[in-house]
Amino acid sequence: MAGHSKWASIKHSKGKADKQRSNIFSKLSKEISVAAKLGDKDPKMNPRLRSAIQSARSANMPKENIERAIDKSSNTNENLFENLRYEGFGPDKIAVIVEALTDNKNRTASNIRTIFQKNGGNLGTLGSASHNFNQLGIIKINKSEISEEKMFELAIDSGADECISHDDYYEVQCAKSEIYNIKKNLEKIILNFISTGIEWIPLNSIQVNKDKKDSTIDFLETLESDDDVQNVYSNVNFGNN
Repeated sequence: MAGHSKWASIKHSKGKADKQRSNIFSKLSKEISVAAKLGDKDPKMNPRLRSAIQSARSANMPKENIERAIDKSSNTNENLFENLRYEGFGPDKIAVIVEALTDNKNRTASNIRTIFQKNGGNLGTLGSASHNFNQLGIIKINKSEISEEKMFELAIDSGADECISHDDYYEVQCAKSEIYNIKKNLEKIILNFISTGIEWIPLNSIQVNKDKKDSTIDFLETLESDDDVQNVYSNVNFGNN
């Protein structure tokens, strides 16, 4: 759930697969429950729930976990979750946006502020970091689903603004208000999606010093591992360091 960040591919090499898997399942379950609570429990009628389930399947989350998360949304004793955003600056003044889904905003704010402070960063006010980003609709599709030529053609026909080919997936970009309309068009051809969501895309990247690479990765990973955090975005660029 790292969002659109340059460090996403690096963090998987640190031998934390089982812990990360459990953490990701927990975040996906929360998103499924909230999506089902806020809308129809039928994914065909609820685009946010449908996208959350597709992301869960892409992460190999067991079917029973998905069904349990949907059922949990009917529990009136469950605390209400709030979507919150935090902004700040980390090592080497990299801009960071943290999206949280929490039932206790005081706890979440305290935890995130502590992580920033312990890593030489500082939590700012809303707007302090987000002007370094564009907010776009992002749909990610595994390259095994469709050929590059057909993917680019489909993206154009669906009304997307951009289609980027990465090493093992395609990234379709569009206006955030159009994401579910475009997703619906893509679903006529594509069955499986890695993820669908509104992401913060950096306007410019900041290169961190070589000696701060590991500490910066640790900082971003610590933010992401917090139970209340759903997504972390930054404008860091590790380049070839």
